[in-house]
Amino acid sequence: MAPSAWKAILLSSVDTVENNSEPTPADTAHTHEAHDHEHEHAHEPGHEHAYGPVLNPDCTRELVLDIPAEDVSKSFRNITRNYQKYAKIPGFRAGKVPETVVKRRFVDGLLPDRFNQAVRELGVTPVGQPQVTELTVEDGSPLHVKAVFEFIPAFSIEGYQNVTVSKPPVEITEGEVQQEMKQLRESRATIEPVEEERAMVDGDWAQISYTGTVEGDAEAAPVAGEDTLLEIGGNDTVEAFSTALRGARAGETLNVAATYPTEYPEAKLAGKTVDYTIEVKGIKKRNLPELNDEFAKEVGAFESLSDLESRVRENLANRKQRSVEGETKDRLFAALIERFPFPVPESLVQEQVDARLERGLRALAAQGMETDQMRKLDFGRLRAAQRDSAVAEVKTSLLLEKIARAEDVSVSEEEMDREIHLAALQSREPVDTLKVRLTQDGGLARIREQLKREKTAHLLYERLPAS
Repeated sequence: MAPSAWKAILLSSVDTVENNSEPTPADTAHTHEAHDHEHEHAHEPGHEHAYGPVLNPDCTRELVLDIPAEDVSKSFRNITRNYQKYAKIPGFRAGKVPETVVKRRFVDGLLPDRFNQAVRELGVTPVGQPQVTELTVEDGSPLHVKAVFEFIPAFSIEGYQNVTVSKPPVEITEGEVQQEMKQLRESRATIEPVEEERAMVDGDWAQISYTGTVEGDAEAAPVAGEDTLLEIGGNDTVEAFSTALRGARAGETLNVAATYPTEYPEAKLAGKTVDYTIEVKGIKKRNLPELNDEFAKEVGAFESLSDLESRVRENLANRKQRSVEGETKDRLFAALIERFPFPVPESLVQEQVDARLERGLRALAAQGMETDQMRKLDFGRLRAAQRDSAVAEVKTSLLLEKIARAEDVSVSEEEMDREIHLAALQSREPVDTLKVRLTQDGGLARIREQLKREKTAHLLYERLPAS
């Protein structure tokens, strides 16, 4: 466990945890399962516990550390002398730091190394923040600390090479290619006015202005729009509008009541009925370009329509390959999790839940959801809904890490540089600046581990027999 993790939790615990019981002055660490330990003195006067997030008892250990009084006094004297002479503490002049402040800082100099050494002796890999449940620190007295922490449990991956799932072939049909060409053609379509006087039909585009009031809600703001284009019979057009506009002519004024489905993306209209007054200002039609060599040249640097179709076919094959590979890997990961069950630390699960929620909130913000609306979300329900997926992702990550070690998978510096350059482009940050930041916050190590897991997953995918 990183020294900073112990430092943060221990420093905060100096002021929040008291224990008046007499510790045994032995400079040794003792461990046992935290959930089997009963605090017989939990309700004694002067005894308090600092509780943190719920931990998984199957991945939790308790560590007790007792440091002899002479070691405490020696360290306390040294740190007190140095802090009072030289330390610059916010709010105090140099050399004028009160001893009570120094006492809190003293914990930082004495405990982290001993804690980390004790944890290493346990032979486990700690994760998350430790939770200090007892702490006694007085000059001239033994120092006593008790903390619980989560660790990654040992688990077997023996026989992982034999875990397989079906690996579908990646095939591109001519129909899929032509559908792509159709969509590309439609993306280049133009909307032009209809000069002749006629009634509107499906496929036409109506240019309208409208005002509407929400039935049964006198306080709702009017719904209005100017020079809006609607496709008659289009997938994105509310059916009531298509029905009213079908057969209408430019210059007409229409009244229509539109009832919106409950899943309508615009929240203020979802499930509501709105009475509209519509003014038809014009009729337009969509013109599709011809699929020929000229079209190919307009789309991009293609010499002919055949060249364009070849590129479309290649891009479609790549997308389908990524989709099939992703789905196959997900099924393989699920099979590995079923084959090798093991408990996971709750702190890792909650970190993954946080990451999933953050991605979801960014997506909602990109769709236009305001911050005030986000605050009204039921985050308890959202977190609970993410839990199963988060557990699976944590287990997959731990399995891939262990398989990577078994397969001796490594990440080259060239691969790291390529990933960092891509990240710099995405963040619009100079590469050197990004490297410094990632080095300071441990980001480089995280990137290397992520690349290693991705390489391991691809290795397992490539070994799957074709179905």
